[in-house]
Amino acid sequence: MRGFLASSIGVTCAVALALPLTPPATAAPVAPAAGRATGTAGPDLPGSTQSLPLTPLATGSTADRTLGPAADQGVTRREVARFSMVGVVWDDPDTALHGKVQVRSRSTGTGTWSDWRDVETHNDDAADPDSAERATGRVRGATAPLWVGDSDAVEARVSAEPADRTEPADRTEETARAVRPRAPLPEGLRLELVDPGDAPPDPASRAAGTPGAAESAEATEAAVANADLAPAGATEIPALGRTATERELVTLRGTELTDDQRAKPHIGDRPRIVTRRGWGADEKLRERKFVYTTTVKAAFVHHTATGNGYTCAQSASVIRGIYRYHVKSLRWRDIGYNFLIDKCGGIYEGRAGGVGKAVLGAHTLGFNSNSTGIAVLGSFGSAKPPAAAVTALARLTAWKLGLYGANPRGKTYLKSGGGNLYRKGKNVRLNVISGHRDGFATDCPGGQLYSRLGTTRTTAARYQGR
Repeated sequence: MRGFLASSIGVTCAVALALPLTPPATAAPVAPAAGRATGTAGPDLPGSTQSLPLTPLATGSTADRTLGPAADQGVTRREVARFSMVGVVWDDPDTALHGKVQVRSRSTGTGTWSDWRDVETHNDDAADPDSAERATGRVRGATAPLWVGDSDAVEARVSAEPADRTEPADRTEETARAVRPRAPLPEGLRLELVDPGDAPPDPASRAAGTPGAAESAEATEAAVANADLAPAGATEIPALGRTATERELVTLRGTELTDDQRAKPHIGDRPRIVTRRGWGADEKLRERKFVYTTTVKAAFVHHTATGNGYTCAQSASVIRGIYRYHVKSLRWRDIGYNFLIDKCGGIYEGRAGGVGKAVLGAHTLGFNSNSTGIAVLGSFGSAKPPAAAVTALARLTAWKLGLYGANPRGKTYLKSGGGNLYRKGKNVRLNVISGHRDGFATDCPGGQLYSRLGTTRTTAARYQGR
């Protein structure tokens, strides 16, 4: 989630793993929640965000105490309002955080503290540098968010890494730390604690409407964007069979189809897609205007780096947390991804504007135009992606790319908007189904998920009848 960083080489957006460090003694005091940041909870705005400034942490090392701006920062153990997702943000999105971010939280269910867990420091999903979304001057640098489950207390620490790791072999670690400078941490570090809000009501009651509850204009607009695919108020866009999907293709894009495409369309059956209403999006959080590009030539595959410790019943909550983190903490116009897929193969509408349309996302810095971004919920650097999620990815790309005549096994050209792999304006030849790392120097979507993209391309093409 940052602009062009010439020094960012081999960064990752992939891993958010538990680290089995020894927790502090249970007798350590828990600071009260006094002074914690603004929450926005209310009856008309489910969920909230607490923003806590990081402060220097006292350590036992003389070297650490003399490091000044590069000293460790954090949040001491304290009770807070309930939250389920955590991340760290800072002022300048063009500044990288060179160091380690770790958090631990107290479960509301058991009252026990977790081990220290790593937060992925490189969150490389972002709007293009010259886009209106990026040019507001309000966006922040950020880590990936980490799902920790329902919690009511937190502790965090951010440690700067050495600016130069080269040192003589005969130096002890303590001596090395004393003489080795550490990279300064970004300015304005804050710990963001996200409460995604309650799960949406029963789908039947949502579809029927809550008596006495007026639909917001934003919610109506988001629903109307999918009017060609589902009735207003629908919590899902149902799956369609082959014949119905081909008829729908002609309805949606008939004037743009060639005679051959009409006679033998290559498109996968439309999969079931949970709408924004279905996962409980608060449409008042995002900016109202929808932004579109010309077409969809490629799909970029991501993982959310939020960890794998969620259940399928919590998928909507995880998505609401990511949405709130992107909009309230990172100050984007909407959630960055066009689609999300959970570990059970559920497919969810991401950025508003219509799942069948070429909606401009904020997922692959430099290559958001004429592409779609699909994120699998979880971290897949070392963990294998569930088979259900990989199958859903193939089904979704077969349908979405088929709407625009793209062959999942093919290649295409996209013009770079600027990034750390390709200069602005360069025409880059990419796989029609690419990983995030193909357009930006990052480990995203994790080595395990990236290794499945070849199979995904073949399967999606088969679903299209190729």
